[in-house]
Amino acid sequence: MGTKSDPVLIRDAVADDIPAMVELLAQLFSIEQDFVPDAEKQGRGLALLLAQPGAHVLVAEREGRVVGMISVQTLISTAEGGAVGLVEDLVVGEGHRGEGIGGRLLRGMEARAREMGLSRLQLLADSDNVPALDFYTRRGWRRTSLLALRRNP
Repeated sequence: MGTKSDPVLIRDAVADDIPAMVELLAQLFSIEQDFVPDAEKQGRGLALLLAQPGAHVLVAEREGRVVGMISVQTLISTAEGGAVGLVEDLVVGEGHRGEGIGGRLLRGMEARAREMGLSRLQLLADSDNVPALDFYTRRGWRRTSLLALRRNP
């Protein structure tokens, strides 16, 4: 386990990071009500994401080990008249939470969104995950009146 004084590198994810990211997603999906960890599905989804133009995945690396990740995918918004980003999968490994890594990942993705010319970022969070909601609120994210709905085709 690292400490706050250990350097953390924020960088673009590569295919070799997929196993570590699958482990991080298992931690995230174990606390989210709408998702179930499935290593095969998450590995396949990450491979597709890394190959997708307009999608970006950043990882936080400490001592050669991936300890956090965040992703963004671009969508076209008619309201904005251009590209916006959907932030997903912000997660920091259990042994590294509370060290500022999540904030660094989020700031890194916000900078990437500006470079990409995105006019808005949005994300979904569990309504009962108070620590996550507080995390985003402290960083200037605000709730909207929109409600997420879902249906399998």
